[in-house]
Amino acid sequence: MPSPRYRNRNPIALSVPIAWMPFRSPTVRAVATLSLTQLIGWGATFYLPAVTGSAMAGELGMTLPMVMAGPTVMLVVMAMVSWPLSAVFERHGARPMMVLGSFLGAAGLLVMGLADDPASYILSWTILGLSGAGMLTTPAQIAVSEIAGEKTRQALGVLILAGGLTSTVIWPLTELLQVKWGWRMTTLIFAALMLLVCMPLHWMTLARQPKEKSAVRATAEPVAIDGPSFTLLAASFAANGFVTWGFALTIIILFEAAGLDHASALAAAAFIGIARWAGRTVDFIGGRRWSGFATGLAGSALFPLSFAVLLLSNSFTGAMLFATLYGIASGITAVTRATLPLQIFPSGTYARASAQLAVPLNLSYAAAPPLFTAVMSYAGPHAALWSALAISIFAYCTLFGLLLRHRRMSHATQRS
Repeated sequence: MPSPRYRNRNPIALSVPIAWMPFRSPTVRAVATLSLTQLIGWGATFYLPAVTGSAMAGELGMTLPMVMAGPTVMLVVMAMVSWPLSAVFERHGARPMMVLGSFLGAAGLLVMGLADDPASYILSWTILGLSGAGMLTTPAQIAVSEIAGEKTRQALGVLILAGGLTSTVIWPLTELLQVKWGWRMTTLIFAALMLLVCMPLHWMTLARQPKEKSAVRATAEPVAIDGPSFTLLAASFAANGFVTWGFALTIIILFEAAGLDHASALAAAAFIGIARWAGRTVDFIGGRRWSGFATGLAGSALFPLSFAVLLLSNSFTGAMLFATLYGIASGITAVTRATLPLQIFPSGTYARASAQLAVPLNLSYAAAPPLFTAVMSYAGPHAALWSALAISIFAYCTLFGLLLRHRRMSHATQRS
């Protein structure tokens, strides 16, 4: 006969809380929420024209390049408003801004779904740029830092790992919806997801107050961010971002220029996504043992190595080696962009530093595809590769310079 202490306990009831115990953690709930809302947010905006662009162009009387300029407008607007928003994130936290960003995302997609001319189409991307500055990537990383505390780096690693699946999940879903209901209804469905899924989840699961109050709230004056360190970090991130986003739309052309047939070029390009996701796992697996500088410099070193491989090879094996090195480098640097500011800047300034870093990053993302396309068109694929090699070497050197400065500052602090 069971002890009276346990007689009235239901074993099933006991097992349920144990099974769901991880989801009692505010950090786990926040990371799960943000993984979903970032997938919806990026998939419904930046990634949307990759599937619906041709249909949009035909119905709106626009050329395909004009349609594809929409995401560039979005990134430029994000860059323009990110710096002014840095103080808002630091003062009020990410939650209200991400709720507002979700609402603006729904509004922008509504305007796009109802657009009947180029002006209203561009207006929709302007609104989506405001939305992105409030809820995409940088705000999500700030939200994680507010709630995760000492486990911020690991939590950011999980969030970025999940983000690597965006195109894999969203593009087939978008194609399915477009085939069934057309691009307008697909856009309106995504607007509904922004309003009915993202906005409530941001409101319910994100921190109402950061786990640790920032130094800005504790003192009369904001904690200073070292200017030279910020400049070096921004230059390195923007340079690597320019390379990764610049080749996003031209990589197949580069492979074909190296001598591959279309099927082989497509296969090698598709493998980049797998390698990129593998690169994102590096920090997740070894983040507790390795410095952010160690992984960041490793990723930065792989970029010039990958371009050298493609310059020296015209075989499918060479293309696959390039795809592996380039993809892993892209994955590692995606994590480094989120986590390295935690190591460099004073505690409590992560929100401000991240929002300000988003300015050069988004500008480089916006400028890269058209500039690389222009270089390839007028100077040839090899000129684009040589340019990428030079830019990636610059990115590595600036990050290494930042490491040296960080060590000097640490030693000076210890001596004082």
